Amino acid sequence: MNAEIIAIGSELLTPFRQDTNSLYLTEKLNELGVEVVFKTIVGDNGEHLAASARLALSRADIVLFSGGLGPTEDDLTRESVARALGLGIRRDSDILLNLERRFAERGYTLTKNNLKQADVIVGATALENLQGTAPGQWITGKYEGRERIVILLPGPPHEMKVVFEQQCVERLRAKLPKRVIASRVLKITGLGESACDARVAPIYKRYIDVQTTILAAAGEVQLHLQTHAPFLHSAQVTLDELVGEIEGELGDLVFSDNGDSLEQIVGYYLQMRNATLAVAESCTGGLVAERITSVSGSSRYFLGGAVVYSNELKTGFADVPAALIEKHGAVSREVATALAEGIRKRCAATLGLSITGIAGPTGGTAEKPVGLVFHALASEQGTEVVERKFPGDRERVRRFASHHALDMLRRKLM
Repeated sequence: MNAEIIAIGSELLTPFRQDTNSLYLTEKLNELGVEVVFKTIVGDNGEHLAASARLALSRADIVLFSGGLGPTEDDLTRESVARALGLGIRRDSDILLNLERRFAERGYTLTKNNLKQADVIVGATALENLQGTAPGQWITGKYEGRERIVILLPGPPHEMKVVFEQQCVERLRAKLPKRVIASRVLKITGLGESACDARVAPIYKRYIDVQTTILAAAGEVQLHLQTHAPFLHSAQVTLDELVGEIEGELGDLVFSDNGDSLEQIVGYYLQMRNATLAVAESCTGGLVAERITSVSGSSRYFLGGAVVYSNELKTGFADVPAALIEKHGAVSREVATALAEGIRKRCAATLGLSITGIAGPTGGTAEKPVGLVFHALASEQGTEVVERKFPGDRERVRRFASHHALDMLRRKLM
């Protein structure tokens, strides 16, 4: 069975509010073996909402509505869904009594507009909302000759989650065939999206029962793999086989086969090697340190470091000779080397990592253009330096630079 989620609220069509409810519902539906095939956002307009409901009912087995169940004039979900289903509305006396009791307990007066929260679509089961005053609704029946499940949920996330978990999960489980959805996420670095797909498409295309989605992010490519099966074990076996073939093709370009971030992988390796790390960052402004410390427990291997943006701090915090900066420039192989070695020594770390570059959009020259970045990694065995040129705006250059610094660490520790 498949599902469509419709999020209701004009605020969700502005830059200021995101629809997070559908992310939660997708996760929970996937756990039940239900694939979400469409998501829709509709403003507070009855005609638009009714039209969206009709379209969803024509193409999905389960349709979930989130929001628009409150007491105000722009809460139109009940009426619009009823119109789409060709059903009436009834006022539920039990819900009305509960509303009166809850308002009285809080010392509030039940105003006339609150009465609409007791309106239930004919044939629907009201779903108790322990976190708010607007109950959800559950409707089953035929639409255009096909069985449908329609679920109305309140919009506030804390209310929606409670109603779905307490009132809907078991109802859905009883209706659904035995089926699970298994998924894996592979993360790849060192290849662009098209180059990666050219190498792995001949592999994943042979697995016709696996849905593959390829996504590009700053410095990495993600392969999202998903398959359906009656039992979790058989689904996982299929994914394991596919993942094994892809890893055989791409080798160490795959840095994660379970969705872990690059900073998590680096943390695992540092702990395995009983190694510590210190960083000296210029153009990334502390982004590498931020990513490393976003992982819980990173204090076991990350000692700290410095954001050495000015030349004076490169000298003062990482012991880079001023004459070296004067001769070669702050963005140079030589200064990157001195930064990594200096911060390693200053912090008494196993490894010292440095980044210096030109993030732009100003500051570039013909000899040293915007996007030029030097990474250096110092250890007891010596210092490695890599020169890279990253395309894009300032944010993209900084993100790529931090990602490649972490990947440099990963490859050193493998």
